Amino acid sequence: MEVVFLGTGTSQGVPMIACGCRVCMSADPRNKRTRASVHVVMDGLRVQVDAAPELRLQCLRERIEWVDFFILTHGHADHVCGMDDLRRFCDLHGSEALTVYSTEEGMGRVLAIYPYAMAERPISRGYAAFKLAAMPPLLELPQGTIHSTLLPHGGLNTLGLIFTERSSGKKFAYYTDCKRVPREAVALARGADAVVLDGLRPQPHPSHMSIDEAVAVAAEIGAPVTWLTHLTHLSDHAELEATLPAAVRVAYDGLRLRL
Repeated sequence: MEVVFLGTGTSQGVPMIACGCRVCMSADPRNKRTRASVHVVMDGLRVQVDAAPELRLQCLRERIEWVDFFILTHGHADHVCGMDDLRRFCDLHGSEALTVYSTEEGMGRVLAIYPYAMAERPISRGYAAFKLAAMPPLLELPQGTIHSTLLPHGGLNTLGLIFTERSSGKKFAYYTDCKRVPREAVALARGADAVVLDGLRPQPHPSHMSIDEAVAVAAEIGAPVTWLTHLTHLSDHAELEATLPAAVRVAYDGLRLRL
């Protein structure tokens, strides 16, 4: 299994507009954070999770050249607003619609933003077409399984995702954009080879986990390594990582995990 971190930043990105703080001005490339998303390759199956506004640039940078299907964790702008750039993958599929899995909220947001893309096939080559589908609790595929679980994120729920590759048995959990991780989600993530958790900032936030909250959840899950994502400009990569437990790391754009 391979996981490519296309983006690890919050809704404002880092550097932020009109900010001259030392993290935004940092020369460390790990402090340059586009909006959060990942690309998971499981026995050759390529799954894109979320579409940041920078999706086109992220795919070019990381040489993402195929997507089998797409999962939208929730309908907030920093996760949905890059979906029009999925049109290229519709072309590569032979001008067929790309399946989009999400929650009811997520599907409603896609329908509202992209009504022109609701079709079995693009209206013309070069256009997007999406086939909406409710994400099931368990998606069974020849290449493995994807479990989903709901994570509270302010006034809505985010999809937490657990990928298990059939050939290797490797397991990866992706829990972005959440205020807490319920007991059932903790249980699903146990035994994972790597876990990703929302760790927005040092200070508490009403709809995201703080870094301390994420570290506590990481200890509860007990994975060999946990990566923090969805970071603001309040965290310098090197400085934050130096303060974390040995099993907790700070993700960065372009990070590749091979499990």
